[in-house]
Amino acid sequence: MNIHEYQAKSLLTKFGVAVPRGTVAFTAAEAEKAARDLGGKIWVVKSQIHAGGRGAGKFQDDPNGAGGVRLSKSVEEVTQNAGQMLGHVLITKQTGPAGKLVQRLYIEEGCDIKRELYLGMLVDRATSRITIMASTEGGMEIEEVAAKTPEKILKLAIDPATGIMPFHGRKIAFGLGLEGKQVGAAVKFIAAMYRAFTELDASIVEINPLVITGAGEVIALDAKMNFDDNALYRHPDVAEMRDESEEDPMEMEAAKHELNYIKLDGSIGCMVNGAGLAMATMDIIKLHGSAPANFLDVGGGATKERVTSAFKIILSDPNVKGILVNIFGGIMRCDVIAEGVVAAAREVSLRVPLVVRLEGTNVELGKKIMAESGLPIISADDLGDAAAKVVRAVKEAA
Repeated sequence: MNIHEYQAKSLLTKFGVAVPRGTVAFTAAEAEKAARDLGGKIWVVKSQIHAGGRGAGKFQDDPNGAGGVRLSKSVEEVTQNAGQMLGHVLITKQTGPAGKLVQRLYIEEGCDIKRELYLGMLVDRATSRITIMASTEGGMEIEEVAAKTPEKILKLAIDPATGIMPFHGRKIAFGLGLEGKQVGAAVKFIAAMYRAFTELDASIVEINPLVITGAGEVIALDAKMNFDDNALYRHPDVAEMRDESEEDPMEMEAAKHELNYIKLDGSIGCMVNGAGLAMATMDIIKLHGSAPANFLDVGGGATKERVTSAFKIILSDPNVKGILVNIFGGIMRCDVIAEGVVAAAREVSLRVPLVVRLEGTNVELGKKIMAESGLPIISADDLGDAAAKVVRAVKEAA
């Protein structure tokens, strides 16, 4: 689960992570009040969407204007910027051309920035440990730094037996070229960030940029946090931060039915049991010259009702021009899949080509159910045959 910057900062603050003062605003009037309450002479108006690159982004109705993060030197300018951002679609590298509607802002006090750094924590699957990543290239996307100057990324895995220790913080601080009281501030900052990561069951915490102020303070100027969905039951306060308007409605519907679904940009809808088989199915669709419209794993013990729901979710995507069902029945029985596919196809009045490849438990019964359904279901012998048939059928139907 993702949350907004202002929400991440509110959580990190509870653990002692230093952040600038700020207030969330849903209207231009609230933005104006936030600026007056914060005081000072400089404010930053930040669009709150679940995507990075906001500062370099552009608004859909003003592609040549300012981005989604704006410096304001008067309360009037804060109000003006808020009016130009709220209710408008912001397009960044991470949103794609569709962009995201800005529905809330974060009004933050200005900061005396001397240096911009990068600091992140994530679970590294290669080492099975929480790993700290840091770089002197703050403000840039870490993927870009890794591609162009990988030597500028510091990595430090934390042994779970000891947890975070002061020497870990000092090693990162020295690697970033900090000195004097900055080192102590960084050690305290990193320890607080680690506690937040572990105690909140986060999957990633990213501070970009981490800034050193003119007074030598270490502050999180931006903050991103993602959480392990499987642990949210332990953190109802975090779960309440979910902003459903930022999430894909089809992915949300899939989650209600315990389906693993991710929307993609292609035209071939996929329903598969097992993540590995799903990946292979998407690959072979690409091999045959088309592209998958989704990743959908119905799981090993799916019911007829869950399969029906999966089918409906796939068909709710207007980009889907054909469907490939690829099931290997081990725990999952092929007749259950067939019953679900037939029921869903009848309920939604199927209007796109449907290719089904079944193999495994009760496969003959499953094929019989589909053959006797009276529906135009195309049967396939193997995965290669299924991919070729669905791609061909979509081209012929176009």
